[in-house]
Amino acid sequence: MTRSRSLAANLVFAAMALDAGAALAQCPVGTWATLSPMNEPRQELAAAQLEGKVYAVGGLGGRGNANEIYDPAADAWLLGADFPTVTDHPWAVALGGRLYVGGGSSNRVFAYDPSADTWTEVASSAFAHGGTPAAAVIDGRIYVAGGAGGGMVGNELESYDPATDRWTTLAPMHCARNHTAGGLIGGRLYVAGGRPGNQSCVEAFDPESNTWTPRAPMPTGRSGIAGAVVGDCLYVFGGEGNAADPNGIFHEVEAYDPVHDEWHRLPPMQTARHGIYAAVLGNVIYLPGGSTLQGLGTTGVNEAYVIGGAGQAPRQPIVLTSPRPRPTPGPVPRD
Repeated sequence: MTRSRSLAANLVFAAMALDAGAALAQCPVGTWATLSPMNEPRQELAAAQLEGKVYAVGGLGGRGNANEIYDPAADAWLLGADFPTVTDHPWAVALGGRLYVGGGSSNRVFAYDPSADTWTEVASSAFAHGGTPAAAVIDGRIYVAGGAGGGMVGNELESYDPATDRWTTLAPMHCARNHTAGGLIGGRLYVAGGRPGNQSCVEAFDPESNTWTPRAPMPTGRSGIAGAVVGDCLYVFGGEGNAADPNGIFHEVEAYDPVHDEWHRLPPMQTARHGIYAAVLGNVIYLPGGSTLQGLGTTGVNEAYVIGGAGQAPRQPIVLTSPRPRPTPGPVPRD
């Protein structure tokens, strides 16, 4: 077996199941794996996992309608049918065996069928949700929060029901933002960071009560980030607008523990980037593409952040740039 095939096989094994105690682990540290780079490097793309593969759609610095598909088992990229329009800064989620992508350059939304390799347009969202909003699936509906374009304030939230092909406008966020990130924990949508500015604002949406609740702010306010949930922790990566970095990039990895409403600072990214979007398969967070420079600095780097419990961490060969998982640093003091 080749090194890349062995690495990919180990990642697939690591993603098969989460450790039973992960929800109580207070956000364990992950390790980095270097994977096959994208064939079509792009930043400000959207990514999602569907049926064991990672889809990277749209973006800047390359074809804005590219639909590139990463197969972790083969550690290889394939091309799917082009997205019907050129877009950047969109959102993407998987639901019911389909990949839904919207926002970015307009409020049009499309669903991709991997078995037929075709896109079908569905009902347009009420708001544009460009500028990279946060998106997640809760109980069979797609929720999209924030973004920019089309006269948006940036705090708008709406949900899509594929059964009726209709969008419903819901309670707005307290913090208006785009270039944000989020994820689903315990039936709630958590949204962190964003711009204008480098926001530290964090809030959680409860679909049962249609209300937002402020949560502990992110230690490092930033935007142009990626967010992903593993083991009931929200991990936030990278970002843009760091005056202390010569390339203007945030290297930070910070994790939010909703049980204790606290954040943990973790070792930095292997390749610091902004304009990224995360896709999750089991306990592996995939981060393809992005930019290594503030503004345009497109890269095809494809890396995975592997959060392994006992008996789950991928075995060698795998490229590691930080130590094996160690006790999680103490919580970040709140102001």
